[in-house]
Amino acid sequence: MSSTVRCAVTQATNAVPVEKSLAEIRQGNLDKHIGFLEQAATQGVQILCFQEIFTGPYFAAEQSPRWYDMAEEIPNGPTIQLLCEKAKQYGMVLIVPIYEKEITGIYYNTAAVIDADGTYLGKYRKNHLPQVNPGFWEKFYFKPGNLGYPVFKTRFATIGVYICYDRHFPEGARALGLNGAEIVFNPSATVAGLSEYLWRLEQPAHAVANGYFLGANNRVGLEAPWNIGEFYGSSYFCDPRGKILAQGSRDQDEVVIADLDLDLVREVRHTWQFFRDRRPETYSSLTQP
Repeated sequence: MSSTVRCAVTQATNAVPVEKSLAEIRQGNLDKHIGFLEQAATQGVQILCFQEIFTGPYFAAEQSPRWYDMAEEIPNGPTIQLLCEKAKQYGMVLIVPIYEKEITGIYYNTAAVIDADGTYLGKYRKNHLPQVNPGFWEKFYFKPGNLGYPVFKTRFATIGVYICYDRHFPEGARALGLNGAEIVFNPSATVAGLSEYLWRLEQPAHAVANGYFLGANNRVGLEAPWNIGEFYGSSYFCDPRGKILAQGSRDQDEVVIADLDLDLVREVRHTWQFFRDRRPETYSSLTQP
């Protein structure tokens, strides 16, 4: 069996104006991303990751209870059920980031992972939540994740998920590597300005420090009425040496595709023995509040 896996990430504008009903917003964005999935299938993609909270706008730009009703159950909600069917239809692993409802009043920023036979494998809940003025009011909408840093053994690779603001924290990125991830996906919603220069630094650094591939995607465009800044796309894949393999534009809807040779994970980890040379007995202060 080939060790090369064809992977893709999406980057897209919000498809439906926020003044529409929540059902229209969800359906419009779902239809748009089904189109991306079908496009990816024609190009032989085996693993596809949608962008953060892909069924709507980045509503954490404001604090309004209206958006609580965008949350869905995982895996029994309509979006995950539909995408389980699509994963089976196309033989494709899907990473599906949506607004998750556990019970009424308890919500998470979550990514579900679906195997290529349509089996729901589990989920990752975003652990680190920004509460930054202006425009990133995530603690109004989400509880911090409580599932740790799981990895998922899919048909094509062992994968992990980190979500947006998580990328500023190396501890979880290391945990994903130690847990066996060969590819980590980081679906994001980030705007030009303060942290844009970090976009090309942090994920390659995680990939190098932990010897895995990383796929990072970001939505594009302005989202009225908030206009908190331009979502600048620039989605990309990098390899375990930190090399950028494929990158999207700043302002276009697109599917960014890269072929990842998983043999490179073994090669790099055998060259740079970072896991062997760790000194966890010296790190206890890192776990103190």
